[in-house]
Amino acid sequence: MKHLPLRIKPTLELPADELLVTFARSGGPGGQNVNKVESKVELRWSPATSRVLDEVQRARVLAAWKDKLTEAGEYLIRASEHREQGRNLEAARARLATQLRSALAVPKVRRATKPTKGSQRRRLTEKKVRGDIKRLRRDGSD
Repeated sequence: MKHLPLRIKPTLELPADELLVTFARSGGPGGQNVNKVESKVELRWSPATSRVLDEVQRARVLAAWKDKLTEAGEYLIRASEHREQGRNLEAARARLATQLRSALAVPKVRRATKPTKGSQRRRLTEKKVRGDIKRLRRDGSD
C-alpha cells in the first residue's frame, strides 16, 4: 500500500518514508471479522531523526512529547475505532497531524501587568465598606 506525505500545515509536510505504518488485528467491533482482518493501525514517526524539522521545531516537539515517546524515540499512534483499515489509517494520520500542530505552536509570552489606579481605589473602597458592615454587625461590647 502506497502512503502519501502528511501535510501538517502549509509550510510543513512529513514525507511518506518517515511514517512507519503497521497493521494488526483489532479488538474493537467487527463481529467474526475481528478475528480475520487486520484493521488496527499503528503509525510511528521519529521526530529526532526527521528531515523536515529545523532545530527549534525539533526541540519544541521533543520537549512537548518527552513522556510520550517510545524507548526508540518514536511517537506511536494506535487507531482501531473503525472497522476498516483505511479509515483507521486516516484517523491515525489526522491525530498525528493535530498533535504535531499543537506541539509546534509557539506559546504566547505573558507580560506582567499592574492594576490601574482606579481599580486599586475601587478595591480599597469595597474593602472599607465590607469592613464597616462587619463592624456594625458586632454586638458593640468591644
